[in-house]
Amino acid sequence: MKNSVLYVVSTPIGNLEDITFRALDVLRKVDLIACEDTRKSRILLERWEISTKLMSLHRFSESRKTQVILERLEQGENVAIISDAGTPAISDPGSRLVRAVLEAGFTVTPIPGASSITAALAVSGMDCSSFVYLGFAPRTDGRRRGFFDKIRQEERTSLFFETAKRVQATLEVAKEILGDRRLVLARELTKLHEEIIPGTAASILALFETRASVKGEIVVVVEGGSGSGPQIDVREAVGLLLAEGLSGKRLAEEAHKRYGLRKSDAYEAFLMIKDGNTSAGRSTSLH
Repeated sequence: MKNSVLYVVSTPIGNLEDITFRALDVLRKVDLIACEDTRKSRILLERWEISTKLMSLHRFSESRKTQVILERLEQGENVAIISDAGTPAISDPGSRLVRAVLEAGFTVTPIPGASSITAALAVSGMDCSSFVYLGFAPRTDGRRRGFFDKIRQEERTSLFFETAKRVQATLEVAKEILGDRRLVLARELTKLHEEIIPGTAASILALFETRASVKGEIVVVVEGGSGSGPQIDVREAVGLLLAEGLSGKRLAEEAHKRYGLRKSDAYEAFLMIKDGNTSAGRSTSLH
C-alpha cells in the first residue's frame, strides 16, 4: 500500500453536534476535502472552525474529479471525502472514487458516524437483526407497484428513503399492496422538527392528509412479512411487470423468479395481453 490515505468521513444527518472527535481531527489534518456541495459543507466546517480546502465532487463530476484526487494522493497528500449528510457512497457519490483509490493501491479508511439508516431502524421497534436497505423508492406508479410487491414478500425488515414531495403518492401504493403491514415513518431525523410516526400506510397517509404540507427528509421502515404472500393472478403479475417495462421471455423469467409462477403461464398471459385478449390465466400462490 502507498502512504497516502483517502478518508471516508461520516458527517451529521441534521444536528451539527452529531460528529465524532475523530472525524473533526481528520477533517482538520487532511490536505483536501472532497464534498458533494461546498456551500452545505462549509456550514459544517465553519461551525467547527475548520479551514481545510474544499473541492466539489458530485454525481456529475465524480468521474473527472476522481482523477484529480488520485493525482493529489500520488503527490503524498491525504484526502477526505464527505457528503451533504451521513456517509459518502451510501445513496450519495463516492463509490467510484473509493474503488479507483483502492485499485491504485492507496489506503481507504472509514471514519464512521451518524446514519439515517441505523437511526431509523433503532427507533422503529422492529426486528433489526436482519434487514434490507432499498435506497429511494421508485418515482413512477408502475415501478412503485413492483417495488412494494417485493417488500410484501420480504421476510426481513425493509427500509427505504422518500422525498416529502412524493411520499403521499408512495404511501397510496403501499396502502394498496401492503395492507395492514406495520410501518414506521421517520421524518427530519436529529433535526428540530424530528418526527417518528408508527402505524400503517393508510394511517400515516390519513395523518398527512390533515396537514397543509409535508416537509423534510424521510425514511420509511417496513416490518417483515411471512414471505409467502397472498395469491396473485397471473394477469395481475404480468401487468405489474409490463408496467416496469419488461416483456417477452424476460418478463416470464422475472414472473417465475419473483412470484413463483410458471414461465409458460406468464408468457401465455403476456401474449394474450399483447394481443388484446382479456381472458387470462389462473391464480397461483406466491412461493
